[in-house]
Amino acid sequence: MDSEVLGEASYIRMIRSILSKGDLQQTRNGNTYSLFGAQMRFSLENDRIPLLTTKKVAWKTCLKELLWFISGSTDNETLQKQNVHIWDRNADRAFLDSQGFYTRAQNDLGPIYGHQWRHYNASYEDCKTNYTGKGVDQLQEVIDALKDPDKRSSRRIIMSAWNPIQTKEMALPPCHVVSQFYVNSDRELSCALYQRSGDMGLGVPFNIASYSFLTHLLAKHCGLVAKEFVHFIGNAHVYEEHIAALTEQITREIHEPPKIQVLGNHDAIEDYTVDDFKIEAYTHHGPLSMLMKP
Repeated sequence: MDSEVLGEASYIRMIRSILSKGDLQQTRNGNTYSLFGAQMRFSLENDRIPLLTTKKVAWKTCLKELLWFISGSTDNETLQKQNVHIWDRNADRAFLDSQGFYTRAQNDLGPIYGHQWRHYNASYEDCKTNYTGKGVDQLQEVIDALKDPDKRSSRRIIMSAWNPIQTKEMALPPCHVVSQFYVNSDRELSCALYQRSGDMGLGVPFNIASYSFLTHLLAKHCGLVAKEFVHFIGNAHVYEEHIAALTEQITREIHEPPKIQVLGNHDAIEDYTVDDFKIEAYTHHGPLSMLMKP
C-alpha cells in the first residue's frame, strides 16, 4: 500500500486540507469548515480492515449498527439493548418533536437505512411493523447479482438509501446515500460509496469501517474476495468543536491496519452476528473525545 495515496494517510491528508483550506460555514447544527468533493481509497486485500489507528475506533459498536441496518430495523431500542447509543440524540422525544413527529413513539427513527436497504419505498407505519415481502429488498438483489457469474459484471449493482418520497418521514435523512459494487475478473469485490455529508471527526471513521465490514461480509457470503473500498464525500466537513482533537490526531503515527476474519457460513445475510467477526492485530492510539452532532 502506498501510504501517500491510500488508506489512513488519505484520511489524515483530508483533515489537514479541511483545516487549512476549508470554507467556514454556519450550518443547522454548528459552524463547520468544509470542502466539496473528496475521495479516499482503502485496500481490503489480504484481509485488511481499515479501522483508523490514529485513534481507537469502537468497531463493535460500528458493526452492531451495520448488522442492525442489514436486519432492516429502524428501532433504536434494538441498539440500546446492545449498549449502542449513537442514534439516541436523533431518537429522543425532544428531537422527534422538533422535527414534527409528535405522534411517533420515542426511538422510532422512521424509514431510514435499514428500511430502504431491505424494504425500499414500502409504506412506513412504525418501527414495530413486520415489512416482510414489502418494498424492494435491495440488499438481497445485490447478493443475488454477486452470486451469479452472469450478473456480477453488471454496472447496476447499486444500493440506495436516498428515497426522496420518504426522506421527510425520516428522523435524519441518510448521509451515506448510495453504494455500488464491482467484481473484477479475479472474483475480487470492491465497494464505492457516495456520501452526501461527512463529519470527518466522528462519522467518517465509522462509515469507512462500516462499508469495509459490509464488503468483507458480502465477499464471504457470495464466494468472492474483498479488494477495495472507495469513499466519495460531497460535503466533507470538520465541526469547530472537533478542531482541537483532530489537530492532535493528525500528528499521530499511522500503524498498519488490522486484519479481519468473517467466520461461519449462514444462508441469510441477516443471520450473521458480531461473533462471526474476528479482528486481529489492531494497534491504535488512544481514543479522542468529540461531541456528536444531532
